[in-house]
This record gives sequence, C-alpha cells and structure tokens, in this order.
Amino acid sequence: MARVIGIGGIFFKARDADALRAWYRANLGLEIQDWGGAVFRAPAEGERQAITVWTIFPGSSTYFNPSPAPFMINYRVTNLAEMLAELRAKGCTMEDRVEESEFGKFGWVQDPEGNRAELWEPPSGQFPG
Repeated sequence: MARVIGIGGIFFKARDADALRAWYRANLGLEIQDWGGAVFRAPAEGERQAITVWTIFPGSSTYFNPSPAPFMINYRVTNLAEMLAELRAKGCTMEDRVEESEFGKFGWVQDPEGNRAELWEPPSGQFPG
C-alpha cells in the first residue's frame, strides 16, 4: 500500500501576500526567498535530505481550485503512480493529470470535504530548494 512519507509543503492564500511575507520575515525570522516562500530542511532521510516548502499565494490564486479552502498541503510520496492508482481504485475525487518537471512529479486528490491535497514525488536523488 502506498503511503505519504512526510509534508512537502504548506501553502496558503493571503489578501496581501507581500505584506504577510514581510510580517513572517520580520516577526518569525523566516528567510523568504525571491520566489515568495521559505524552505525548511530536515535531517537526511536515508540518502536524501527532506525539505518542507512554506509559501503564501495571492488571494486571487486559482492553484487550489476546485477547493474553496484558502490552503493546500503538499504530501511527499515515494511512488506517485502507485499512490494515484490506489486512490482511483478507492473512488477518490482526483485530477486526471500528472505534472512532471525538474521539481518532481505532482498529482492532486480531494478529501471528502473538498480540500485539495497535492501529492509530490521528488526527483530521484534530490530535493529541490
């Protein structure tokens, strides 16, 4: 059975994303990068270092659609194809597409309350960021 192995990222919307990023930088010491978020590095998992990405999206972003929630959690998985096949077999609501890039493979599923969850298989041998 495929399983989630960690949190890959926490993403949420803000009315004023730039101001909120500045608040987190000034008050909590987050090292906000030019792309709008921060990367937290965990101790190595076997041969790879795990990362968690934290990002604020503009309130107008449609990236979390069709979920009405102003947040989305990205879960790390070891085998995205296996995870998606199991979710389909269970009748879960999900997107038919898989996105592949230098950052890895991504798929999406909705929980029973309509919250969109992103499933991420990082590229072999590396965690970007």
